[in-house]
Amino acid sequence: MPPSILELGEWLRAGKVSPVELTKDHLARIKKWNETLNAFITVQGDTALAQAREAEAEIRQGWWRGPLHGVPIALKDLIDTAGARTTAASGVFASRVPAEDAGVVLRLKQAGAVILGKQNLHEFAYGGSSLVSYYGATHNPWNPAHITGGSSGGSAAAVAADLCCGAIGTDTAGSIREPAALCGVVGLKATYGRVSARGVIPLSPSLDHVGPITRSVSDAAVILQAIAGPDTKDPSSADVPVADYVSALSEKSAGLRVGVPRNFFFEELDPEVESAVGQALSALGVMTGGVHEITVPVSTDRTLQSAESYAYHAGFVARSPELYQPETLRRIRTGETVRAAEFEAARRELAQIRREIGKIFEEVDVVVTPTTPIAAPSIAELTENPEKLRPREILLLRNTRPVNVWGLPAISVPCGFTAGGLPIGLQMIGPAWAEGRVLQLAYAYEQTTDWHKRKPPISAS
Repeated sequence: MPPSILELGEWLRAGKVSPVELTKDHLARIKKWNETLNAFITVQGDTALAQAREAEAEIRQGWWRGPLHGVPIALKDLIDTAGARTTAASGVFASRVPAEDAGVVLRLKQAGAVILGKQNLHEFAYGGSSLVSYYGATHNPWNPAHITGGSSGGSAAAVAADLCCGAIGTDTAGSIREPAALCGVVGLKATYGRVSARGVIPLSPSLDHVGPITRSVSDAAVILQAIAGPDTKDPSSADVPVADYVSALSEKSAGLRVGVPRNFFFEELDPEVESAVGQALSALGVMTGGVHEITVPVSTDRTLQSAESYAYHAGFVARSPELYQPETLRRIRTGETVRAAEFEAARRELAQIRREIGKIFEEVDVVVTPTTPIAAPSIAELTENPEKLRPREILLLRNTRPVNVWGLPAISVPCGFTAGGLPIGLQMIGPAWAEGRVLQLAYAYEQTTDWHKRKPPISAS
């Protein structure tokens, strides 16, 4: 198993590992496997090596910025990078080159991370399969005949295949957690406003979150530590103190009360997912203060997302509709008929839901569900029967979408595999600003299992 970022950071600091050689190794893996996975749209090899050389010089001079210093990271290709194209996997933005870095990129650079490039996604993040992209579909490292999930599909595939040490994705309805689950890695969405979304091409600003996809829970804690915090230039950013997420990993989970909402989240589960999650809950029952069944209110209204997505794209749709993938264009146009009164009502409802959702944590500390009701479908199933694409994506995102509405922190961790060798994910949800608690339980569970140690055939090659 590759070292954790914390271990790697110490090796880099001590000079046992060179940032330049580490970067070259990852660039070589990208060159070897990207044709199979189609995980990267743009590889910034020269820029990455320049950053690695700078990191190596700084570390040698005694200026160590922290555990990400010299560590190769990659970005979902809707996160702006100054001077490097950011396409959102669309022909609309095929030649788009931003002038400024996104807020999260600035924080990564301050931490000394090396940016390897930009990763493939479901076009404009409007879907959960990563099959719909101007640059072609992404492929799952566990079985390239299956989807990666989405919309951060390229990011999850790249992390699983060890093409990067971690990635930054976005999550509007589950687009970090769902592909993480399908690719057997960790995906973390913090509280709404915890991580800056400035410079990230939006899908729905009221629901968009930015966060890490990593090989382990501790890696997620390290990256969140670097990117969390207020951004005065982002109106959605919140000025709430940032905890020590790495220290939270060592806290005991014995007193935590785990809530399990059987309603909604456990419906239509594939039998193998149901079995794996059941075993995980049994393990959590031993590790914590107990597992308790609860009922959680869930809104399935998508008015706000539809309206906000259309508002962003209306001008591009009017000028160049032919540059969109047909299914993306269809989805965007569902927001065209949303009236102003409906939009305002949806915004008020969202605010009320976020005020009231905290009540469920009066009786439990963390809520646990399957991340997805099914494992990754095959690409053939969804491309040969296009009418299945949307229903399958809706099902795949069913358990993650409510958490974006709530605006709460949530993580997906591996909890098993199907008989066919496809990963299964477990979702843990905490109260607002309690990312540390979510990481605490996720880490405790991870340490009692070997799921995160398993690697796809591509990663081992």
